[in-house]
Amino acid sequence: MVDEGLLKIQSEKLEAYPEERKRKLDALFEAFSIVAEGTYVYICDMKYDISRWSKAAVVTFDLPSIYMFNAGDIWEDRIHEEDRNVYHRGIESIFNGKTEGHDMQYRAKRSDNEYDVCTCRGTVLMDDKLQPNYFVGVIRNHGVQTHIDSLTGLRNQYGLLEDLAYNIRNHKEIVFSIVGISKFSEFNEVYGYHFGNKILQAFSRYLYEYVGNTGSVYRLDGTKFAVISYSFNTKEATRRYNMLRHHFRKGIDIEGKHIVIDLNGGCLNVNNFDVDYETVYSCVNFAYGESKIRRQGDMVEFYNDLNDENRLRLEKFHAIRGSIMQDYKGFFLVYQPVVDSMTEKVIGAEALLRWKDDKYGLVPPDHFIPLLERDPLFPELGKWILRTALCDTLKILEKRPDFVINVNLSYTQLEKADFVDMVLDTIEEVGFPPEHLCLEVTERCRLLDMDLLKNIVVNLRGHGVQIALDDFGTGFSSVGLVKNLPFDVIKIDRSFVMKIEEDKKERELIENFVNVASTFGARVCVEGIETEGMKDILKSYRVKSFQGYYYAKPMLLEDFLKMDN
Repeated sequence: MVDEGLLKIQSEKLEAYPEERKRKLDALFEAFSIVAEGTYVYICDMKYDISRWSKAAVVTFDLPSIYMFNAGDIWEDRIHEEDRNVYHRGIESIFNGKTEGHDMQYRAKRSDNEYDVCTCRGTVLMDDKLQPNYFVGVIRNHGVQTHIDSLTGLRNQYGLLEDLAYNIRNHKEIVFSIVGISKFSEFNEVYGYHFGNKILQAFSRYLYEYVGNTGSVYRLDGTKFAVISYSFNTKEATRRYNMLRHHFRKGIDIEGKHIVIDLNGGCLNVNNFDVDYETVYSCVNFAYGESKIRRQGDMVEFYNDLNDENRLRLEKFHAIRGSIMQDYKGFFLVYQPVVDSMTEKVIGAEALLRWKDDKYGLVPPDHFIPLLERDPLFPELGKWILRTALCDTLKILEKRPDFVINVNLSYTQLEKADFVDMVLDTIEEVGFPPEHLCLEVTERCRLLDMDLLKNIVVNLRGHGVQIALDDFGTGFSSVGLVKNLPFDVIKIDRSFVMKIEEDKKERELIENFVNVASTFGARVCVEGIETEGMKDILKSYRVKSFQGYYYAKPMLLEDFLKMDN
């Protein structure tokens, strides 16, 4: 963070800067910025040594402000010590009037203390008396991707993450929102991709003008956009989102066609600065997903309030994300037995993820797994879960040679192009017999392309891996998934057996579920068995296996190995 003493000096110098000169400085900066896309622009008023710099440079290199006094020395502090003398001599010769420009390359230190190679080019503009007046230039950072989206002209995801990092580092309270166009693929299918791009451009222009000087707008991947707002809270952000949504629901005209657009949105009030920008991004992305999947496009706020339920939620998630990058510190697996419905002997187990540390204790998985599933780090965690489960199961197989381990998958893992290779490589590296592995996919896999999902299932089954559909019955597309995909096991969710002892309709529903699953040649496992009565009723159906607290709660590997059953 920039030194407070330096900030005070900067403030005093800028207050004394003549307003007329500041207007001229701003005008020059805006003019050069238009033609200098993809670079950092700087303009220095040489008579006052006041400069204006691109905000992207301020964020990337942790500079005091877009307006700076004595920027040459401040920038010199960021330059690698091996390159500093050359830079110093170049700037000195310009301010001494010996040269009228420079063209040099050096390494500059970012806010994370890493260095980027930069090319810097500048020239001196003279006044009417041929005296040095302004020094103008551009810096091209060769260490980063371009920050401009070519389709819309907005700053892209790289620019967003830089700005998030800058605001968090400098304790600037913001409202961060993600807004996206719903069912956009339908526009592409009906009108073509060229017209789809026209929709994105029209939407981005309106959003940019709508936000105005209250914040900044960014284009993310696909049909998503981000907004960083500085002047209002999440309540106002939600109100403005609803107005935006109403505008596009009325429809807009593009090339003679009237297009009705619906939106999804998620937001977060960033007022906690003990987290990183990646955590903030993941939380808002999660809220956006909830808006899209569960809330029919209503704005979903990711809460970080301090009540008992949500206490320190953001900080906990930040700590959990950090654990992934610290060799999965705090993560561990527990195993819940699966038993044969007739013999009640253990035939397998489900591997379940847990996380614990000294500060937060044991955090329930439903507090962090839904968030992590939308995080770029999750595929790496998923690989760790699979490898750990397979290594542990090798020890169980010594005692139980017919044992099968069930490992849960997220649809975000399945989206990865190398997912099947990852699974097969892990099996080979561990030396694990693939027929003893069963991968569980959830009903939410309906979000994936069906051809992609079918290819994954068929490929893995072809290598001996079993595939199970978890939470059968909880979603509207479960039957469609069973019909289209060759599952080995169908797991009926516990919510359908909770009242099976007293509710006849629930018993009839379970019987129908079992019959549907059996029709497609899959073995049926029922979860949530908690009483002997539940077990006895279900034994009369075509159920292969049971799982639930009646038999055992999830347990550590060492406890599992001690089981006699």
